[in-house]
Order: sequence, then structure tokens, then C-alpha cells
Amino acid sequence: MTASILVVEDEPSIQELIAVNLSRHGHAVTRAANAEEAYGAIAQAVPDVILLDWMLPDAPGPAVTRRLRGEARTREVPIIMLTARAGEDDKVAGLESGADDYITKPFSPRELEARIQAVLRRRAPQLSKEAVGIEGLELNPATRTVTGHGKALRMGPTEFELLHFFMTHTDRVYSRAQILDQVWGDHVFIEDRTVDVHIRRLRDALSPSGHETLVETVRGAGYRFLSKR
Repeated sequence: MTASILVVEDEPSIQELIAVNLSRHGHAVTRAANAEEAYGAIAQAVPDVILLDWMLPDAPGPAVTRRLRGEARTREVPIIMLTARAGEDDKVAGLESGADDYITKPFSPRELEARIQAVLRRRAPQLSKEAVGIEGLELNPATRTVTGHGKALRMGPTEFELLHFFMTHTDRVYSRAQILDQVWGDHVFIEDRTVDVHIRRLRDALSPSGHETLVETVRGAGYRFLSKR
């Protein structure tokens, strides 16, 4: 799966090498040379993954990680720490600060890509191209098709993305604002009630197979997608 990745690395040659290799794998890359640049980039748009160097000129990587984990917008973003520190205590410190993974320099582009894919599968399953099925409802991101009990279901691209998010995040209540961030992106400024319109369209699209009942309204809180009816 491809993703938007923020590379926070102060060494220009290493930053360039990482960015070029990530681009070759189809990722959209944003760069930052220090913590302040990273915070600025995140303010513009939250990335799918952050590659964070341990030793930045204005803040240590673990401190940056703790700050990001303390903010609602970045609490769930996968963070991979990049460092020349190979000691066990350093690895533990990086992970305890909230990093999802830790990779020691020098590393191969192949290893880095494997680590990125691993954290994406854990943290952001909606980015996966793997098919997902619930109660006879099947969604295939690779072919962008949805079937209900073997019958093709037609829906718009936004409803497809909304359903994909729901099917990979079942049984948890999400507010309208959270759904907007996850499906539209936190940098898009539209009304919360837009979610209601697309939920209604999604239910209409699922009704031919009877799966509209999987989309549950939780009064005063938001919406939940049920894993079982």
C-alpha cells in the first residue's frame, strides 16, 4: 500500500536518499529538516506515516514523539524512529516515547519499506489493498468493487472510501469530525453534516443486500459499523 510519508531528517544526503526510494515505491513524500519544520508540515496535512530521526538539531526524536502522541490529530499516526543508536536502552526509550518501530542506520530501502508496510497494516488498515468481508458484504480495494451476498452494489467514490474505513474499523463509535478526518482528510474544511449526507447515500447503496443495518447511528455521538447484525 502507498501512503503519504513525512521524512524528518536533518542530514540532507540521508533525507534525499530516503525520499527518492520512498517515491520509487509510490509514496507521496514531504520533508522536514527539524522538529519545527515537521510541526509546520503536520499543521498543513497529517501524514499517514512519520519517519523521525532521533537526533534533530532542535529537539530529540523521543520528545517530538511524545508531543505528537499527546495531540489528538497525530495520536494514531504511525511513527518509525530512525537512528544510529543501536543500544537496547535507546531502542526501549524510543518505543516508550510512543514510536511504533525503530530502525537503525544504515538500513536498506527494502527493510525500510517492509517496516512502513508493517506499521500501516497495524495502524491504518483502510490503506490496505486487501479485500475485507463482513456478514456477506465484500469490499475489494484493488478492483474498487463491493458485493452483498454475491450481488454487485453500486456506490460513489466517497461512499466507497467511507465503507472501506468502516469495514476496517468496526464496532467503535466515530464522531462526524473523526470520520471527516479519516475519510476526507483533516486539511479539508467541510461541514460535519456532510457526513450525514454520505451516510444516507451509503445506506441506500447497501440496502439491496440488506446490509444498511450494519451502519448504526449512535445518538449524540456519531456512527458505528457493526461486525455482526
